[in-house]
Amino acid sequence: MSKFPFQMQHDSMQCGIACLQMICKFYGLNIGFNRLSDLCFATTEGMSLLGINLAAKELGFHSVCSKVSIELVKQAALPCILHWNQNHFVVLYRIRREKATKFYIADPGKGLLVYKEKDLIQHWISIQSDGEEKGIALFLRPTPEFYQQQEEQIKKNKRSFSFLFSYIKQYRRYFMQIIIGLLVVCVLQLIFPFLTQAIVDVGIRQKDIHFIYLILIGQLILTLSRTSVDFIRRWILLHISMRINISLVSDFFIKLLKLPMSFFDTKLTGDLLQRMNDHSRIEKFLTTQTLNILFSVFSFIVFGGVLLGYSLNIFIVFLTGSICYASWIALFLRQRKLIDYLYFEKQAKNNNKTYQFITAMQEIKLQDCERRRRWEWEDVQAELFDTNMKSLKLQQTQEAGSIFINEIKNVVITVMAATAVINGQMTLGMMLAVQYIIGQLNSPIEQLMSFIYSLQDVKISLERINEIHEMRNEANENKALQEFPCQSKSLRLKQVDFKYDPHALHKTLDNVDFEIPEGKVTAIVGSSGSGKTTLIKLLLGYYKVLDGEITIGDTDINRYNLKWWRNQCGVVMQDGVIFSESIARNIAVDDSEIDWERLVWAAHMANIDDYIVHLPLKYDTLIGQDGVGLSQGQKQRILIARAVYKNPQYIFLDEATNALDANNERTIVENLAEFYKGRTVVVVAHRLSTVKNANQIVVIDRGRIIETGKHRELIGRQGIYYNLVKNQLELGS
Repeated sequence: MSKFPFQMQHDSMQCGIACLQMICKFYGLNIGFNRLSDLCFATTEGMSLLGINLAAKELGFHSVCSKVSIELVKQAALPCILHWNQNHFVVLYRIRREKATKFYIADPGKGLLVYKEKDLIQHWISIQSDGEEKGIALFLRPTPEFYQQQEEQIKKNKRSFSFLFSYIKQYRRYFMQIIIGLLVVCVLQLIFPFLTQAIVDVGIRQKDIHFIYLILIGQLILTLSRTSVDFIRRWILLHISMRINISLVSDFFIKLLKLPMSFFDTKLTGDLLQRMNDHSRIEKFLTTQTLNILFSVFSFIVFGGVLLGYSLNIFIVFLTGSICYASWIALFLRQRKLIDYLYFEKQAKNNNKTYQFITAMQEIKLQDCERRRRWEWEDVQAELFDTNMKSLKLQQTQEAGSIFINEIKNVVITVMAATAVINGQMTLGMMLAVQYIIGQLNSPIEQLMSFIYSLQDVKISLERINEIHEMRNEANENKALQEFPCQSKSLRLKQVDFKYDPHALHKTLDNVDFEIPEGKVTAIVGSSGSGKTTLIKLLLGYYKVLDGEITIGDTDINRYNLKWWRNQCGVVMQDGVIFSESIARNIAVDDSEIDWERLVWAAHMANIDDYIVHLPLKYDTLIGQDGVGLSQGQKQRILIARAVYKNPQYIFLDEATNALDANNERTIVENLAEFYKGRTVVVVAHRLSTVKNANQIVVIDRGRIIETGKHRELIGRQGIYYNLVKNQLELGS
């Protein structure tokens, strides 16, 4: 029990996964984080207790989730999961009954903690039931099925240090030059103690000032040589480190671009930014820290050998003191790891809040919520400051002990050396040389300890980065289809069920079944929140359906390469992004050269060309966050032009004209009617003018298809569609 298998959460959404992983490890099953992520689905609001409960059953646990009093918890079999502060999960793994009962909590966001009963009640109790204060707990007990599972084999080399050092291989010639430089510097430094000894034992004793001058000139030349070699080494190292850092981050971006669309629904911007900062930590380790430790090892071997030659006793004292120093440093490794995880979470939250604060400045001023938003930001800074204070306190405690151990060691060595001089066992010059050597040996020892800390930091960073690198890509690009295997290219949804959270009680889409004919216009209408945008996202492969099937022709959409499939589609989403670049590049966003004739045609179709040609720089005008401000209607027209420029076979428009005035909308609808010919079009809209001429109108309500037909047919039925039109036009009954 003294060493509960603690697991820190990688970001704020994963506390439930971390709790379940700890309990699995407690019972002997070392299950991977990604496997648990597949079982425990996290949304933007984190994880539900129902999700954790179902995942535990899938793993072979017998689970009971209940509202219980603290007295029942005291009698229960541990460990169990507690719902903490109504927005977090922790593991209660031990209760110690003394004068005051102590509760041992494994908090994946803070570490292993001990609470008194009143403190536990404050964080855990959330409801009053039958006259008792109760909290929510999940009790888990492994069944034979749990023990039958094989432990997941961890591929140590997949994203381990051997993987990292693969980045160094291409620069091995430069690293050899740096290592040779380090050896030269090490040899040059080795000469200094002998020169110091020569000044005292030869120059001063024989009163030969010219010899002293000669030795000093030699020291000056050696210092200049050592400095020159060091400068060259640092220039080469800067060149290598920049290239390695670019490669690391570039590979991270490449992986992000291959991940499923759904991944970005649950990751905060701050979490991803912090993981990018982890790459800088790894780059410094690969270059600076690794080379420094090589230099330290060379120095320790060389100067240690010289010290051993001067005095065996002094060498033993130095070695004993260094071992004590290393042992003292090692005591703080576990606490440093916990603080590092805590700092990651707080800094990610800080990045997120700061980004939101800056980008929403105008809205904050408009809504007169400056003080509240500033206080929220300051609260995050206070949490970050508290974490930094914990880190500083730990660092100062470690430094105080280190200084004490080092000083005791140095005092003992000085006394031993002085005694040896008095007894005639050592000359004064030898004593000064020994003092110089001790000074040179202290530095490698400190660098070795620093390297151990860096090694720990890199392991933590690798865990967080590996979580991204080891995730499944969105599609198997080698085997997935990149052409339509049959003539029919109609889209078909067959009894499709879908929920964003698989453990949610209600379905977002329920038994949706209809066809989108090839070469026709299909409009999807319904009230807000009915599932229209979700349908578009499923058709574009954002998510996999819970049940049923989506086909293109007769082929399941999951058999296609999703990147290729989206390349066949022109899409305008409600939250479409305007990039901070020229108008031309916002319309022609693909990787190829701009086709100017097609660009002008697309702008004309979107009725934005007249606005563009009156700008001073025309199509080269910078727009977006760092450029010319656009109205919402202008943004929508740019997005429509982007979809038209792509000249796709399939077009998906999600409320693409809801911000346009009547004149612009009429012009664009007329232009697009010509553009639609021969293409398969899906339009999500509220406005009658946008949907009335569609070949098919699908009415959706609360995730279910209610009506299907043409405008006149649906009006004649006087159902939901009729009511939507009547309310929009404010017609009488």
